[in-house]
Amino acid sequence: MGNKVCCIFNIGPHYRTPIYELMDSELKCDFYFGDSIGAPIKLMDYTLLRGYRRTLRNVKIPKTGFDWQIGAWRLIFKPYKHYIITGSPATLSNWLLALMAILLRKKVYGWTHGLKGNETKAGKFIARNFYHLCHKVLLYGEFSKNMMIKERFKAEKLIPIYNSLDYDKQIVIRKKLKPTDIFKTYFKNDHPVLIYIGRIQKSKKVDLLVHSLKMLRERQIVCNLVIIGEDIDSNDIPNLVKEYDLTENVWFYGPCYDENEIGKLLFNSDVCISPGLVGLTAIHALTYGTPVITSDDFSNHGPEFEAIESDVTGDFFRKEDLDDLCAKIISWINLSSEKRELVRLNAYDEIDKKYNVHYQIQVLKKLFFK
Repeated sequence: MGNKVCCIFNIGPHYRTPIYELMDSELKCDFYFGDSIGAPIKLMDYTLLRGYRRTLRNVKIPKTGFDWQIGAWRLIFKPYKHYIITGSPATLSNWLLALMAILLRKKVYGWTHGLKGNETKAGKFIARNFYHLCHKVLLYGEFSKNMMIKERFKAEKLIPIYNSLDYDKQIVIRKKLKPTDIFKTYFKNDHPVLIYIGRIQKSKKVDLLVHSLKMLRERQIVCNLVIIGEDIDSNDIPNLVKEYDLTENVWFYGPCYDENEIGKLLFNSDVCISPGLVGLTAIHALTYGTPVITSDDFSNHGPEFEAIESDVTGDFFRKEDLDDLCAKIISWINLSSEKRELVRLNAYDEIDKKYNVHYQIQVLKKLFFK
């Protein structure tokens, strides 16, 4: 057990199955997962991991904003040398684990968003002190690393590990993709296709897409819109579409978990747009070569927004500025076929370089097998 890595996570989201399976086989990790964080997140099947040991109970501490993972801190007394934890400063059991690790000369690695620039003064103070307890901080990207360097963290303590989806499965699908008439068949026209994929929640501001569709039509620019995902916030998007008489140009595809179908839809779209906050949607779209447009609200985005590079793999519009969103849409639906193919290759390159499980496992191996 002494050579194994102990992983203590708040939960195991389903999308992380590929990286955890790779960690299971190549790092020989032991895994301990919390039972729930009170959000509608699909969990992975923990029994897929040979190193799965136990599910721990997460408990909210009333009126504090903090929580406790029962039994987590006691794992410091087991003969592990390295611990990877969900690096949440709000989990008080993580503090005790990290403090005990220093006393016992063990190493704790916090896997976390890090500082994003949207923290309150008190929140930043708490987070900074917690991250200082960690031996290394595994971050989702460079944005947070740069924020933390400004807060006087040493660069060598901060390790970007990025994020990933089911890369190997998606690459097999990607290699088989080719242009089809899926949208021409459905819409009965050849207009450019905008696409949104992800849960339909208020923070995503999908309604701005419908407003932009109306504004573009008023300028004699007609586009189609495909919305893939489940409405979890009782958004009134369908009624807005009817009100604007856009029914023939909007396809409410609904939830889709068939990766072959998702690949086909994204690959054949002109541009993916997440008008509010963006996260893994950016990775999903770029994996299939589709550029992404989102707002310039960097501190509140998921860290995956970094995969979007203006004029290379997508673009940013001024937050909630409908005119600017329309301008960005117009520029991306009018690409020449040569430029569209170049953008597709740029998107592939960004994902293949670092937003995949193989990059992530190499980062971890360098830490533990020097």
